[in-house]
Amino acid sequence: MTYIDTYYRRSLLDDRPRPALEGSEETDVCVVGGGLAGLTAALSLARFGKSVILLEAERIGWGASGRNGGFVSPGYAAGGDTIARRVGPENAAALHRLSIEGMRFVRSEIDAQGLDAVHPTHGILSVLRYSGADELRAYRDSLAHLYDYHLEYLPTEAVRERLRSPRYFQALRDPNAFHFHPLNYVRGLAKAFEALGGRIFEKSRVHSAVLDGPVKTVRSTRGTVAARDVVFCGGGYTDAVVPALRRGMLPIATYVLLTEPAPDRIAEAVRTTDAVGDNRRAGDYYRVVDGGSRILWGGKITTRTAEPRDLAERLRRTMVSTYPQLDGLRVEVAWSGLMSYARHLMPQIGRLAPGVWHATAFGGHGMNTTAIGGLVIAEAIAGQSDRYRLFEPFGLDWNGGPAGHAAVQLTYWWLQAQDRWRERNAA
Repeated sequence: MTYIDTYYRRSLLDDRPRPALEGSEETDVCVVGGGLAGLTAALSLARFGKSVILLEAERIGWGASGRNGGFVSPGYAAGGDTIARRVGPENAAALHRLSIEGMRFVRSEIDAQGLDAVHPTHGILSVLRYSGADELRAYRDSLAHLYDYHLEYLPTEAVRERLRSPRYFQALRDPNAFHFHPLNYVRGLAKAFEALGGRIFEKSRVHSAVLDGPVKTVRSTRGTVAARDVVFCGGGYTDAVVPALRRGMLPIATYVLLTEPAPDRIAEAVRTTDAVGDNRRAGDYYRVVDGGSRILWGGKITTRTAEPRDLAERLRRTMVSTYPQLDGLRVEVAWSGLMSYARHLMPQIGRLAPGVWHATAFGGHGMNTTAIGGLVIAEAIAGQSDRYRLFEPFGLDWNGGPAGHAAVQLTYWWLQAQDRWRERNAA
């Protein structure tokens, strides 16, 4: 299977295939999963002097890491208050600092590797679909006080100068956050990893593993890898090789569209290069690409993958309801992908057993948390830190099975209804 047809695949650089695993290999660490978490862990381990083999079931960046909206900003899918109630304010603050570090790690890698094709563009707007100036200013002030992290408050008139929509009210602008081409970034990490002697095998789905004893063995169809440490980074495509990981996450589908080129019409609606996300529970997120000639628009979630064309029409209707001036703008391509969520909405980062590690469940805020998750696992394996323990309170909670999937979908529909009611009152 090749890459799903997406905007990113169409503008992908360095698409050379890598060989599948054949025969027996030995290494210090075997990383399973060639997305952002797995490659960050592999690259960091190679920098620590470890020999590393990475196994990917499809192609590097094939899953959510190469199909997402490309937003890189601090935070987690779980809100700060929710995190603090579970771990206390001190550990919640430490976790938020890690999320800022994850964002900065991604930016520093782009510069260090000279990844011009990633096209990082600074500025992300978080906009309200109802009037809430006081809460935004209070949040801005708390980040400045607690983390010396500064956001810009935009009143309604300033927002509507940039985003020509009556649906929007106030916003916070993050000048440190940025948006980029995630698939070219993940492939840049792969090249940097290989330059340090790391080995990548594609089309090498792991179908079984022996994880007890000092040396672990993972098996693909045509080969095996023996390693002292194994790191599982499967994301939404995690299967049952390690049952605890599969039971601990929910695969959630999300959807993205790309419009046809229409720079003049798009400029009538979106007058900023900032990426935009709204405050809905599973909100819309979008940005202009190709120098402002197209819009990349994402949103909606389901617990099973639907036909992208059907969801594209729903996304298009949302886009047009936000920007009526874009009515008639054609969708050129749409795609879906699976994210992994835990029930507690935090990443699952930690140690399953001696020498067995995991970094998964990054849905909802993956671009910074995949980076920090891969880094702290690498630090732990290399004996550099135990920062991964900050995530221990967010363990592999059972996902609820079929009932869990149904509960997620029902909750999403209920939250959508709440959003509609609140926005109707704000109109």
